[in-house]
Amino acid sequence: MDEINAYLPGLSSVENKELYARFDVGRLSSDGGVLVLLEIEKRPGLASRLACCLHDRREPTCTIHSYADMIVARLFAIACGNEDRDDLDLLRFDPALELACGHLSESGHDLMSQPTLSRLENAPSWRELMRMGLSLIDLFCDSFGRVPERIVLDIDDTDDAVHGSQQLAQFNAHYDDHCFQPIHIFEATAAKPVLSLLHPGKRSSGEEAARVSVCACKPALAISPSIGSAKLVNGRRRLC
Repeated sequence: MDEINAYLPGLSSVENKELYARFDVGRLSSDGGVLVLLEIEKRPGLASRLACCLHDRREPTCTIHSYADMIVARLFAIACGNEDRDDLDLLRFDPALELACGHLSESGHDLMSQPTLSRLENAPSWRELMRMGLSLIDLFCDSFGRVPERIVLDIDDTDDAVHGSQQLAQFNAHYDDHCFQPIHIFEATAAKPVLSLLHPGKRSSGEEAARVSVCACKPALAISPSIGSAKLVNGRRRLC
């Protein structure tokens, strides 16, 4: 149709009030809360921290979206319940998500598509991934206003169901599903996240948890020599 009606005529009145259905409000979003996430992300600058760990090998003249922009869009989409990269093929036009990522919804560039995000997530080397993990531990250390007398690391794993043949996905009899089983580390007394590590879909052993704790403890203990020790808690088991 060449002619677009701004409203739908001919609707029955309600209590002698005329009723109109209008279609001229522009693009809408159901994720208004993502603008609050923008203010939360700004304080630690998480996306920028992670992007600084990556070497951008792309041709600058052909680049529209920076790594930081791509990471923050991915983080916000996941936080809004859209875990699949395919979701960005539609969410890239979402006005609230665009504003949260620093793009004007009407006159600015749309967000990146799924293939662009897929290339980003497959780009980092294992050294860059290690730097990203250490940067998260640095963020944890920087979160303290003063050096704590001790830290208590709570190390546990959880299931993350998969729906394909992803690398590291395994069948887990306990959850009766194919999944990853990432390891999460929190500081128990302050309930602060320290680090999450992708792990195959099997329960991690005590030895694995101990090795992970060494990686997490060293930077945390480096906050100050005054911290004498870190108490490790793996689920309900305490590791010496």
